Amino acid sequence: MIIGLRIFFAVVLSAMLWVTGWASLDTALWDIPRQVAGHPWFVASLFDAYFGFLTFYLWLAYKEPKWPARALWLVLILTLGNIAMASYMLLQLFLLPTNAAPEQLILRRREAG
Repeated sequence: MIIGLRIFFAVVLSAMLWVTGWASLDTALWDIPRQVAGHPWFVASLFDAYFGFLTFYLWLAYKEPKWPARALWLVLILTLGNIAMASYMLLQLFLLPTNAAPEQLILRRREAG
């Protein structure tokens, strides 16, 4: 399962980096036409994305024991979205052995001592 998740999040990260690079080379983010940026479905999609980011962050905040890491990941998620989320997942997945149980990924690691 861990190997499959590594592959999945590597694909997500690669796809997001590709599509973000492609879009950035075509049009600057601040040059989005007003009729697009104000369209109800555009606004609804942003709400949907950011509530998803914050939902993922709640789990991350539970998993990360230290506040500086939590704060850094919040900024990264809110600015980079799925690029940051896939990166976090890959970091977590590569800390685990390939035969790890799913709960080892999901639950907070115990502090030594």
